[in-house]
Amino acid sequence: MTRGNQRELARLKNAKKNPDQGKPKKGEEGLSAAARKQRDAEIMQQKQKKSDGGGKEETKSK
Repeated sequence: MTRGNQRELARLKNAKKNPDQGKPKKGEEGLSAAARKQRDAEIMQQKQKKSDGGGKEETKSK
């Protein structure tokens, strides 16, 4: 039983060292899963448009 207690004490000690651990990241504060998914989808669409446009210009210049 001492190992379980030791593990618990170590966990509490570590939690005191890193109080910000376990908090959400700056960009994800207050976002639900659906809102985060929507935001990520928009970002990926912008990246795709950017990469598609870049690829077409390279083939025209050759």
